[in-house]
Amino acid sequence: MAGFRITRPYTMPKEEVRAAAEGFAEDLAREYGVKSRWQGDSVKISGAGVDGQLAFHDGLIDVSVKLGLLTSMFEGKLRREVERYLDEHIS
Repeated sequence: MAGFRITRPYTMPKEEVRAAAEGFAEDLAREYGVKSRWQGDSVKISGAGVDGQLAFHDGLIDVSVKLGLLTSMFEGKLRREVERYLDEHIS
């Protein structure tokens, strides 16, 4: 199973990080029909051919994504989209 992991530091308040993560999960649900489920300071995302988790703790945000066979051909595009979102919304 293909996938990727991105870890970045953040300095903004935890509440703002959570709001950005909630916005990201909502965007994914609207655009790709994925479902999200919060558990503490992490959100698990699942959909057709993709499973992921976004967690934030101790000044780090950690995104891990597992892709199925068909979605693995979009790994580069998905990675860039996650990185773009983090660059724009997390500091």
